[in-house]
Amino acid sequence: MVFKYTYKFLFLVLFLLVSAGVTAQVTVVSGKVTDGGNKDGLPFVSVSFAGTTIGVTTNGQGYYKLTSTQPQTKIKVSYIGFKDATYNVAPGVEQVINIRMIPTSTQLGQVTIKGAKKSKYVNDNPAVALIRKVIENKEKNRPEAYNFVEYKEYDKMQFSLSNISDKVKEKRLFRKYKFMFENKDSTTYPGKTLLPIYLKERLSQVYYRKNPEATRDVILGEKSVDFGPGFDTEGVGQYFKHLYEKVDIYDNSILLLGRQFLSPIANSAPTFYKFFITDTVTLDNGKKLVELSFTPRNTNDILFEGQIFITLDGNYAVQKAGLRINKNINVNFVRSMNVDQDFELNPDGRYHLSRSNTFADFGITEKRKSGLFGTRTLTRKNYAVNIPHQDTLYKARPELGDEELRNRPESFWAENRLDTLTTAESKVYKNIDSLVHMPSFRRTADIINLLFAGFKNFGKFEIGPASTFYSFNPVEGLRLRVGGRTTADFSKRIFLEGYGAYGFKDDRWKYQFATTYSLNNKSIYRFPQHYIRASFQRDTKIPGQELQYAQEDNFLLSFKRGKNDKYLYNDAYRIDYVSEFENHFSYKLGLKKLTQTPTGSLYPFINTAGTNIFQHLTTSEVSAGIRYAPNEQFYQGKLFRAPIINQYPILSLDFTMGLKNVLGGEYGYKKIDFRGDKRFYIAPFGFADVVLEGSKTFGQVPYPLLNVHRANQTFAYVIDSYNLMNFLEFVSDHSVAINIDQHFGGFFFNKIPLFKKLKWRETMSFKALYGGLSNQSTPSLHPNLYQFPVDENGVPITYALGKTPYMEGSVGVENIFKFIRVDAVRRFTYLDHPGIAPWGIRVKIKFDF
Repeated sequence: MVFKYTYKFLFLVLFLLVSAGVTAQVTVVSGKVTDGGNKDGLPFVSVSFAGTTIGVTTNGQGYYKLTSTQPQTKIKVSYIGFKDATYNVAPGVEQVINIRMIPTSTQLGQVTIKGAKKSKYVNDNPAVALIRKVIENKEKNRPEAYNFVEYKEYDKMQFSLSNISDKVKEKRLFRKYKFMFENKDSTTYPGKTLLPIYLKERLSQVYYRKNPEATRDVILGEKSVDFGPGFDTEGVGQYFKHLYEKVDIYDNSILLLGRQFLSPIANSAPTFYKFFITDTVTLDNGKKLVELSFTPRNTNDILFEGQIFITLDGNYAVQKAGLRINKNINVNFVRSMNVDQDFELNPDGRYHLSRSNTFADFGITEKRKSGLFGTRTLTRKNYAVNIPHQDTLYKARPELGDEELRNRPESFWAENRLDTLTTAESKVYKNIDSLVHMPSFRRTADIINLLFAGFKNFGKFEIGPASTFYSFNPVEGLRLRVGGRTTADFSKRIFLEGYGAYGFKDDRWKYQFATTYSLNNKSIYRFPQHYIRASFQRDTKIPGQELQYAQEDNFLLSFKRGKNDKYLYNDAYRIDYVSEFENHFSYKLGLKKLTQTPTGSLYPFINTAGTNIFQHLTTSEVSAGIRYAPNEQFYQGKLFRAPIINQYPILSLDFTMGLKNVLGGEYGYKKIDFRGDKRFYIAPFGFADVVLEGSKTFGQVPYPLLNVHRANQTFAYVIDSYNLMNFLEFVSDHSVAINIDQHFGGFFFNKIPLFKKLKWRETMSFKALYGGLSNQSTPSLHPNLYQFPVDENGVPITYALGKTPYMEGSVGVENIFKFIRVDAVRRFTYLDHPGIAPWGIRVKIKFDF
């Protein structure tokens, strides 16, 4: 499933595998850029033809060469810390212009540098005393300190290929796409020549109320590039948005790249950071600021370094911040990442965030200059405080339709865009639209989609997933399958899906057909969902196997340890109704008829007395469930949706009732299931994913209707299953369980030179399951119940949990080759059961930064 929402990113990375080259010459300017103070060459200085997007950056010695096929008359030179310069050039000829850059003073005003002899750092110093004042005043400086706050927010996310050589467009593969390579920007970020390929804009009005607390984000307009049906452009945006979370420096922790960084003004910041007073500043309005620089005490911890400017007006507010991620931390593909924030003085006398720009340079290696450069810029204006509104304004309600929001005219954006687009950004919509309409690009997109997502798109429908076309197991032998689903191009309300499969050993056809009707005129994969679904499935099932997002007939899951012949043929009729709300509360209702027919070593069902054989078991169920996942986010594309794990809890409660003598149901029973998920960030020790579960079944039922605990006999490490438990080994009618999966993020390995270079990371997990079987569902006490399965020698292979809980744990290493996790798993209890594995090695594929 990971590749399902990251293959688009991998496609972009393919552009990084390009090399250097040159272009034709008409106007050529070359020379050396030096520091006017010491005459040393300056690297990464931006040199461009004025009024164009044609530019380059100087090399390590300060040399540059600038070429244009059009007559040019001026060049512009810019570099952080130096004054911009403009020089006249002779059009249409080759010339040499050497440039001396003049240092510039800070634009903030007068600066007085506080110098001191270098000495051992102590926590009892003026800088720490000042940061403690900032911490003490944090709450009153946040917008949430007011009873009511509102503002307009413009969110711009842009990704570019960076430092791509001009020679690329001359390569045969890219000759048709030359127009894309003309749209370069070498001035916005000195040292980077950017080729924009993705842009998304969003304008919204935000309302906040303290009591009762509520935040309403009213979307006014959205605009994004669209790579066509071969790509889930929406999924790309959600994935990058997760990497570039909104940064609130007043929070104790800041989420970036899926990691939790400790804020430099967190309550515990003095314990983890070193602080220094480096400047005192007087603004043009006479306000005084102090610049505090900070660095991590331990450079291997997930911390920032940088500067913050603090007001000396008694509020100790942040007026400006520059944060850089520590280069020594264990992250993949990230050369650098910065967060620049500006706060404006508002009429109420407080500083509110006016602009936040997060930008990062991604690349395969440190040495290679080319890569991917991404920015997310938030601009906020029109703050208004303590203006109450009616309660209905703060309640979530249906916004304008997606199509209306996404089709705002250009005049709307010209009037309402709170930030300006660069020349290169303004062209990206037209360029990508032209690219998508090229047959060669669509063919390439189809290949990429098939390789990484497993589906081949045909416009109104697509075929897949490819990983299930071929598999095998002991009951079916060789299994071939083909399936597909309709897309939004077929209908935005009706979605059809299905597959057909054939087992050559059991000589049986399996198939599924489902139709889903959207009740809110949105894709059923988009939040909030509101749909009704009807389905029928006839297929094999291993009791207790739950694979989360993977298909059970995935080819790689055909390989299993131990005996694997406990199967059921299931005929399942289902009707499901799902309704989600804007506050992330949802409920579902269901009606299901299930006929289970034993096969493999489970055949036949037989009662404990040995007097009756049952060819199948039929049940009819009604179900209801509620779920609450505050602030839940999704990787959400056109034809998929997967949750993004964050720090907020996910709680669910499900009730199921078996209906006897209704639609052929043979048993009456009730069942309650509870589950709670929560990620705990434990700086600087990474994070832990914790799951608590509870289940209770009321009524007398045979073992297939009990809680068959999730087992795993594959060689993949499955987070939600017991990886050394055999299929159908344990059943219960009451149970509680805890699952802890700890990720240290390299906290220990970063201190070992070899492991630090490899960027390996440590993991540890523990799982415990406690439960049992009441007398009413114990087969030995009730001869009419099905006996538990036994092997060919009559030895039981299914058990009720006793007084001792089932427990297993693991230690592992993740991030091997950037995407592999390997765990050594150990089983601690019930080691006397036949056919079990007391320990094992399990592997998980996981792409992460």
